[in-house]
Amino acid sequence: MNMRRLALPPSVTAWQAPLRARWQAMALRERRLVAAGGSVLALFVLWLVLVQPALSTVRAAPARLDRLDTQLQEMQRLAAEGRELRNATPLSSAQSAIALKAATDRLGERARLSVQGDRAVLTLTGVSGEQLRSWLADARNGARARPVEAQLNRVGTGYNGTLVLQLGGAGS
Repeated sequence: MNMRRLALPPSVTAWQAPLRARWQAMALRERRLVAAGGSVLALFVLWLVLVQPALSTVRAAPARLDRLDTQLQEMQRLAAEGRELRNATPLSSAQSAIALKAATDRLGERARLSVQGDRAVLTLTGVSGEQLRSWLADARNGARARPVEAQLNRVGTGYNGTLVLQLGGAGS
């Protein structure tokens, strides 16, 4: 078999010659130790570059899949809710105003509703986040009203401010 050596650039040959001379000067035992050390170093680099990143990805995958699955379910729920709202029978502005009034009455004296044409303004004083969330769900589902402007401030455990809503009977 005729094996030709690749011609190396002079810069590589210049630093290779002293290394070969050093290798030839070593005893067999020293060569084996250097080769073993080089193998351990190569395995360590291989671990750091290829194995460890893949292993950490595999370990993190179940938790990430759970988070993504939860996000997907939430998006599907919101999409179904959007389809349901789109297919719901439209309400007149008067019907929307009545439904908003009923939802606002549940908040008690901490909320005041003012209806002006196809818009409603809700003024809040110390309403909790859960009460506000519930009221918004009622406004969206029951009155088919959608918020178009909000100016809310967090005060203690509640919210103060105003919400402006477009009533269900108005063009969307």
